[in-house]
Amino acid sequence: MNQSLLCILGCSLALLSCSRKNDTAADPATNDLAGSPVETKAANTNYRPAFTGQTRVNGVTTPAGSYRATILTSSLANPWGITSLPDGRLLVTEKAGRLRIVSASGAVSAPITGIPPVNAAGQGGLLGLCLDPDFATNRMVYWSFSEARPGGNLTAIAKGRLADNDQALEGATVIYRAEPAYDGTLHYGGRVVFDRTGNLLVSTGERSDLATRPQAQAVASALGKIIRITKDGQPAPGNPAFGAAGARPELFSIGHRNPQGLAIHPVTGEAWQSEHGPRGGDELNRLQSGANYGWPTITYGIEYSGQPVGSAIQQREGLEQPVYYWDPVVSPSGMTFYSSDRIAGWKNNLFIGCLSGQHIVRLVLENNRVVGEERLLAGEGQRFRDIAQGTDGALYTVTDQGRLYRIDRE
Repeated sequence: MNQSLLCILGCSLALLSCSRKNDTAADPATNDLAGSPVETKAANTNYRPAFTGQTRVNGVTTPAGSYRATILTSSLANPWGITSLPDGRLLVTEKAGRLRIVSASGAVSAPITGIPPVNAAGQGGLLGLCLDPDFATNRMVYWSFSEARPGGNLTAIAKGRLADNDQALEGATVIYRAEPAYDGTLHYGGRVVFDRTGNLLVSTGERSDLATRPQAQAVASALGKIIRITKDGQPAPGNPAFGAAGARPELFSIGHRNPQGLAIHPVTGEAWQSEHGPRGGDELNRLQSGANYGWPTITYGIEYSGQPVGSAIQQREGLEQPVYYWDPVVSPSGMTFYSSDRIAGWKNNLFIGCLSGQHIVRLVLENNRVVGEERLLAGEGQRFRDIAQGTDGALYTVTDQGRLYRIDRE
């Protein structure tokens, strides 16, 4: 074959390859990964990520007309957690200590009675919640709250049965306390979710202060951890052994700052978690049993004062890297994976409510890496506290300002 023929053949193959790539990107059911990063503000640091795509990935855009966000109600008071009941109604916690049911039309019930007292000072209150996997038969609800105890406050987990008339929680019992208690009102964590084995994963904060930060690394403490317990609050079978003297058997992972997001991947069954960094360094992590996620030894953030955190280290052998991080912060809170087919291109994407960012993050994942980021509802001016998928396949999100939105196809 002569050189001229080889050249023509090569050019033809190149053109065919480019044509196929462009056809794929134009498909509205796929994600165009050619956009600029959605974050345009300057970072707080010049820290270098550990790998390409760990921060500021290309933006993606959901085609116009694919979805609609509707405000169902604006009358909630500081809602914090949301989950869907089997009949499509929504169970919502309010920070001050109230639990309510919201109908599909947005009607808000009177407070459900039977909730143990909460300490709602600072960042505390009635926090995350979830339903028992067997709720249809046992009507059990599990929730997280900040509880006053001798020596201060702590993150507690309780359970109770939702009465048949939906007006009370019966037999409410505290099943777990993240000790030690501390005299402060910040960084409780506060999410709770069931894993695929039927055990509870619980997120706890390190309580913010310099005095308590080191406890995120201390395996004798439950602060700054992901906890894995049974329905009765006992250490779950199969938990990792951390090996050090006094290590708590309920620990699943360590080295967390203020983890306010927990979700189970609908395909792999793996747990994913988001947490607040200081000034920069918000994180998304894929949770692995026995892993150490580094806080406060490593971080991509700095102190609020502008000073480095510790020795200003971002990477160290034996400490897990976040799958993704944000600098400046978006303050990620509750999150969920979208498993529905109702909106093209969204299936198995991760959605995170953001507080200071005042938007919902949509992340496209491939092979446990973030490959695209979109900001939804950024023009609403709301602090998005939690987000969940309803039994109808729509997304539901609550804001600190008291709104409940439904996000569904047009």
